[in-house]
Amino acid sequence: MSRTLSAKQVLTIRHKTISLGGIWDECIGEISETGVVFFWGNSGNGKTSAVLLFCKALCEYGKVLYLSKEEGTDLTMQNAIRRFGLADCGCRFQIDGDMSIEELDERLSKPRSPKFVVIDSFQYIQMSYKEYIEFKERHRNKMLIFVSHADGKRPEGRPATSVMYDASLKIWVEGYKAFSKGRFIGKTGECTIYEAGAAKYWEGKK
Repeated sequence: MSRTLSAKQVLTIRHKTISLGGIWDECIGEISETGVVFFWGNSGNGKTSAVLLFCKALCEYGKVLYLSKEEGTDLTMQNAIRRFGLADCGCRFQIDGDMSIEELDERLSKPRSPKFVVIDSFQYIQMSYKEYIEFKERHRNKMLIFVSHADGKRPEGRPATSVMYDASLKIWVEGYKAFSKGRFIGKTGECTIYEAGAAKYWEGKK
C-alpha cells in the first residue's frame, strides 16, 4: 500500500541535480540528474548538434552512451563529433550504432553502466508508448535522452508525442536554437547552437 506524504515531508525529499553551464544555463538552468529528456525538431535545424553539445556538458558528470541508430558512425556523425570536441571527453562519451534496444536494456541493468543514455531516434527503434513506460521504469536511476523527428512543430507519431508530454525536460530545436518547453527553464529559456546559422535563419523570420 502506498504511503501518503504531507507537503512538509515532500519538501524534505532531496533530489540530485546538475548544472550544465555554458549555453545550457540560459536555456534550462539546474536540472535533475535522472529522468527523461526529449529533443525534437525538423531535419537541418541543428538537432544533432544540440544533442551532442548537451552530451559534452553531461560528460562532466559521468559516462554518456549515444545509441546512434540512424547516423551510426558515418561521416556526418564523425564531423559533428570532431566539430564539438567530443573526443576530449575520452571514454566518458561512447557511441554505438549497432546495439539493439534489448541489448541496451540489459546493459543499463548492470552495475557501473552509463548514467546518461541517448536514443537517436525514437522513430527508428519503433518503441510503443507502453514499451517506453516499462523501459523508463526499469531505469529510473538514469537520464534517458530521446531524440525525435518532427511533423511541423510536433513530434512525429502518437507514441513520440506521448513521450514528449511525459518528459520533464523538453527541448525543441529550430533554426540552430534550442528552446526549453518543459519543467526546467533557465534565465531566457533558449540558447543558440550555431551563431551563423541561427542569424541567417531567424533574420528571415522577422
